[in-house]
Amino acid sequence: MTARLVVSLAGIDTRTLHRCADLAEEMQKRQVPLSLLFAPRRDGAVADWVRTRRTAGDAVLMHGFDHSPEPRARRTVTLARRAEFGALPAHEAGLRLTAAVSAMERLGLSTDSFAPPRWQASRGTLTALRRKGFTLCADLYGVHDLTTDGVHRARVHGFAQTERGETLWCFTYVLAAARTARRGGLVRLAVDAADLVRPGPRQAVLDAVDIARHHGATGVTYPDVLAPGPIHRVTTTARPSLPAAR
Repeated sequence: MTARLVVSLAGIDTRTLHRCADLAEEMQKRQVPLSLLFAPRRDGAVADWVRTRRTAGDAVLMHGFDHSPEPRARRTVTLARRAEFGALPAHEAGLRLTAAVSAMERLGLSTDSFAPPRWQASRGTLTALRRKGFTLCADLYGVHDLTTDGVHRARVHGFAQTERGETLWCFTYVLAAARTARRGGLVRLAVDAADLVRPGPRQAVLDAVDIARHHGATGVTYPDVLAPGPIHRVTTTARPSLPAAR
């Protein structure tokens, strides 16, 4: 079986936009599309850039609704805060999804794919997603096909939310990508834009992608995981321009 490689990018905001654009360029050189995890409360230059990237062949997944950073934290989530969709019953999850869908539509970024904050989705959330017409939910342990109830089992690999043990985390990240690709599996690499500030994790992302590609992994997006047959994608050799800061 041919291995597949999915690279997702979260934490896209005005402070991290240049780092996100840099990663997109690096992935484009490697012919690996990004799956952009987008929170609809972002707008302006961020939404403009995400729209540009989708035109270039990247995918957009709704990434929750109201999980903005805490006042003293740069990440979108912290260990002390419960994941937004991690324990919601179907009714409450549906209310949040209704608001998020409307916000995505206003931004011109409608999508039927979902990735919950911290990769945690309750059973109620999965039920609400089906009711709202979503076809895909990527959580910590797999990619759910919401139209068939099938699951593509594959754990997502990311970095710790602390710099302690960073070298070990980077090594494990690259090793996991190599092992899964060598076995012909689905390689799922999660990147938070905050990780790209430090040279170690940034290089680990590039090394993990390169080693997976070396072992024959094909770069795909999350929607591609569920798509039957060969993948056809819009590509461009031109570098998308970065919107001016507002």
